[in-house]
Amino acid sequence: MRHRRVAIGLWSSAVLVALVVVATFARVTTSFEGDRASVLWAIATTFNQNYSENHPIAVYDRFDAASRAVISRADYVRRHRECPDPPGPATTTGVQRGPGGYWLVHYSIDSVALTDYWHYVAGRWRFSLVRSNPDAVSLYSLPFAAYARALGCASGG
Repeated sequence: MRHRRVAIGLWSSAVLVALVVVATFARVTTSFEGDRASVLWAIATTFNQNYSENHPIAVYDRFDAASRAVISRADYVRRHRECPDPPGPATTTGVQRGPGGYWLVHYSIDSVALTDYWHYVAGRWRFSLVRSNPDAVSLYSLPFAAYARALGCASGG
């Protein structure tokens, strides 16, 4: 009888270890996006579409730590919901390695060529608002009423 309890205990332990390994592997493999340019192209294209269609939560969730330090998620979402300023559709035109570990995403809106800075952090592509759009950083430092006035938005909240 004692051998049977030991065998059941070992079997239970083996099953538990297997479940932990499977759960850990599943979590790890789904959290990493891949650091290839083709992956960044797809992510940046979706990001620009989300920005053009005023989906501020999806946009903010791609911000890197320095960009999140500029503005909180709640304030970013509020500003973009209460004072939308969609730029029009964006077309991604290229992705290339850039300086200092950043990647450059080239795109255009209304035939105006633009470049955003992205980098790969802890298995995810992150957008750098600070490097890509310093003018927006200045706007986000304003109180909401001044921000709304600067954009010509009727909401002065």
